[in-house]
Amino acid sequence: MRRNRAIILPMVDSTEAMSFDETQAVDRHKQKAPADVPPGIPVLEVQDLHVSYGPKRAVDGVSFTVNEGEIFGLLGPNGAGKTTTLSAIETLLQPDSGSIVLGGIDVRLNPLAAKAQMGVQLQSTGFHQRLTILEIVRLFAGLYGVSASSSELLDMLTGVGLDEEVGKRVDQLSGGQRQRLSLLIAIVHNPRLVLLDEPTGGLDPQARRQLWNRIEAMRESGRSVLLTTHSMEEAQAVCDRVAIMDHGRLLALDTPAGLIRKHKNDPRVRGVAHGRVTLDDVFIGLTGQDFRD
Repeated sequence: MRRNRAIILPMVDSTEAMSFDETQAVDRHKQKAPADVPPGIPVLEVQDLHVSYGPKRAVDGVSFTVNEGEIFGLLGPNGAGKTTTLSAIETLLQPDSGSIVLGGIDVRLNPLAAKAQMGVQLQSTGFHQRLTILEIVRLFAGLYGVSASSSELLDMLTGVGLDEEVGKRVDQLSGGQRQRLSLLIAIVHNPRLVLLDEPTGGLDPQARRQLWNRIEAMRESGRSVLLTTHSMEEAQAVCDRVAIMDHGRLLALDTPAGLIRKHKNDPRVRGVAHGRVTLDDVFIGLTGQDFRD
């Protein structure tokens, strides 16, 4: 069951702010080579993570790393433990055991310093509906300790294609525009790691493709991204590596092409495939075909 989450904002002494170069907004997912990603410098290290809700073990011994400049996808059916894992990384849940290290900082021992290194875009974000988007960006920049003039804030909004909407209130924005605003808020303080919880859920194909390009632009700028998604197309398009989890455990971890290569002859995968094996077939083969609430 999904739990409501709130962002706790750290104060950060930084004058840097992210702006997207629209010339980078191309379909890089078509250009990505299927070769395995070489080992990089870990930005996030999760080791043997356990999280429980009362007697229910929601995350059961999960371990993975996210490297510098990498887009890492966390995949799983409803109730698999994806959002609980993100909540523990964000310090919104206290794990039973295990370690989470972000940029050399122990998240459990020093949560405020860790929060300064991360940006979070939730699946749904409750911005004040009567504020204009320029007012919202100014508010969050101030909360994060980012000094920016009105022209600099406008440049940020231009970078995410919202420069013509600066005077609009949040309740006047489309779903895609709200997602772009939420993404800008997540990176306004120039974090090393950006956490995205189903960032393209409910978007039309054009808005989804634009958001993919913006996520890839973050990778090009050197940021690391950890995202959850139910879309195998999205995972294969933008993620360098993906982990499939179910019932709180990691079942597989590799590049999308690597997962297909490793599991294409698995009887469970062959049993659900229709012709050439896809990442979707691997996912269903490993997690089963039962409906999940």
